[in-house]
Amino acid sequence: MFELKTLSPEALPRALLKAERYRLLNEPGEAESICLDALAIDPTNQEAIAMLLLAITDQFDAHSAHVNEAWKTVDRLDDDYERAYYSGIIYERRAKALLRHATPRGGPRAYEWLREAMDCYEKAEALRPPNNDDARLRWNACARLIMSDHHLEPMREEPGEPLLSE
Repeated sequence: MFELKTLSPEALPRALLKAERYRLLNEPGEAESICLDALAIDPTNQEAIAMLLLAITDQFDAHSAHVNEAWKTVDRLDDDYERAYYSGIIYERRAKALLRHATPRGGPRAYEWLREAMDCYEKAEALRPPNNDDARLRWNACARLIMSDHHLEPMREEPGEPLLSE
């Protein structure tokens, strides 16, 4: 229908700053659009991929389909630390979106996703660059959330009825 206009490569740093600003203004759709424009001229730009991933996860409340898009995006990251860290972000934000919706039995599912996030953050911590404790900060945030919310507990096995034998 429309042919999108292409950014100039020299405008990429400014565009990514604008994408970050839109994220901070709680306009993740705008940030996502800018990142897609940036990636159209530099498909492997790691900063644009990470920003795109954050913009996508900012929209988990509005669109559950964004979860699959987030997993595809995290796979585009080159660095093992970044992939582990941002995988944790996906699990953590997915859990928080579920909690905001107060879904029945959502607490145990959110707990499991938070624990997955914590596992990812532990993997990232082992790979972290010097002086980077971001994964520890996120791990602590997940732990504090679990400790403060009594709905966040492991799934319990529901006792089933015994099978009848003849």
